[in-house]
Amino acid sequence: MTSDRLQTFLEIATEAALAAGAVLESYLGKLEDAVVEKGRPGDLVTAADKASEVVILDIVRRHFPEHSILAEESGKLGDQDNEFLWAIDPLDGTTNFAHQYPFFAVSIGLLIHGVPQVGVIYDPFHDELFRAAQGLGATRNRRPIQVSNTSELSKSLLVTGFAYDRRETSDNNYAEFCYLTHLTQGVRRSGSASLDLAHVACGRIDGYWERGISPWDIAAGVILLREAGGKVTAYDGSPLDLVSGRILATNSYIHESLSQELIQVPSLSTWKQ
Repeated sequence: MTSDRLQTFLEIATEAALAAGAVLESYLGKLEDAVVEKGRPGDLVTAADKASEVVILDIVRRHFPEHSILAEESGKLGDQDNEFLWAIDPLDGTTNFAHQYPFFAVSIGLLIHGVPQVGVIYDPFHDELFRAAQGLGATRNRRPIQVSNTSELSKSLLVTGFAYDRRETSDNNYAEFCYLTHLTQGVRRSGSASLDLAHVACGRIDGYWERGISPWDIAAGVILLREAGGKVTAYDGSPLDLVSGRILATNSYIHESLSQELIQVPSLSTWKQ
């Protein structure tokens, strides 16, 4: 894929993210009763999610009608065997948004032959625009960014999240959260996977892991972090599978040590009461 073509994709993704961000701003604090649960407790969808997605889909389809789409609210659209797949989260951090907690974003990633190669994440509340494309680097508000240089897990700050089915399964990340809190300078839980990845990419956070996530949550963030000098894999260091629901992403320096700790965390049921 040529740099010029990737740049074109990046500009269209940016146009869509900024337009969607404006939609989210127009809804913030005005949802009233327009918030419902999609199935599991805490898995919310709002009128803002849907309106934001409509805007994104309109822009992407207008420019690339033949491309396939995987969007959080609309699901699979178009020929899923097409080499170009847009992974779209119109509002990453819906629960935060519904409570007017200022940590949410629009996330738009483009996979080419299954590999994230273009990504845009827009935080409208703080007006932060994160962009990246394969071989073109990563930026925040058009300025280059890079990961932190923290090289020891004991000196790192991490971030994670908890899946919507955490009440129903023991595979819920609670043990990892507690375990790694004791091995690091802290673990945060923000509620927006795309922004977690963006913050690792720009050096605010040293590492991130999560389970129970979807491709649209992380597609844009994966290319952003890689272009900023970070590393993204499965928990055990093997290649990332976007549909596995699990991700380990770091500044690369602490990647091996964090991976080793993650795969040996004892189950909560074995901890002393």
